[in-house]
Amino acid sequence: MFHKKRIAKTAIALLTSVLLIQTVPVHAESIHTAKEGDTFFTLSKQYGIAMDTLIKANKDISPYNIYGGLKITIPGQENKAQAAPVQMKSEEKPVTAASLDVSADTKVVQAWGKTFDYSKTLNVKATAYSADASENGGWGAVDYFGNPLELGTIAVDPKVIPFGTKVLVTGHTHPGLPKQAFVATALDAGSAIKGNRIDIFIPGSKQFVSSFGFQDIELYILK
Repeated sequence: MFHKKRIAKTAIALLTSVLLIQTVPVHAESIHTAKEGDTFFTLSKQYGIAMDTLIKANKDISPYNIYGGLKITIPGQENKAQAAPVQMKSEEKPVTAASLDVSADTKVVQAWGKTFDYSKTLNVKATAYSADASENGGWGAVDYFGNPLELGTIAVDPKVIPFGTKVLVTGHTHPGLPKQAFVATALDAGSAIKGNRIDIFIPGSKQFVSSFGFQDIELYILK
């Protein structure tokens, strides 16, 4: 009788353990199909996960070349493959507009409430390039110094704009760039970038970036 009771208690304990294990939520990965303009930053906000976690789960994807149609793994998500993603609030979007206030007499320009001293302005013809290998001379998605391409990198003619020069870029139009103005650094060069020409790196597919075309913009050479 004693042995039968012990066996029965053991069976109940095992059954309880199985039921408890089955009730633990199963966390699975889901796949996000990227659209133009997506970044790891926007996706981390959209899905409520840390950006570092997202990057580690997608080691084969360059953060600087996310394009429409790319499959991105979203880790730590419950089985919500068919659920509609949460829309970002407008104030969470990383691309913002700058309000410019220029004082030519004192050579000061204000943007986003920040004040920048500049030495001169320069009108240039601008184009844009992506991290696509065909646009980087076979060197990969790196600048002239071997650093990863990132938003804020521009290619210049170093005889006109020396390497390392910081500039405030204004007057451009493209959905992949901050509106109205942004700070960039001369860290790249190109065989076609001669004289008053710059090439602006924009994260995204080659097709997305190519819509920039040719634009006349004004640079403020920052001190």
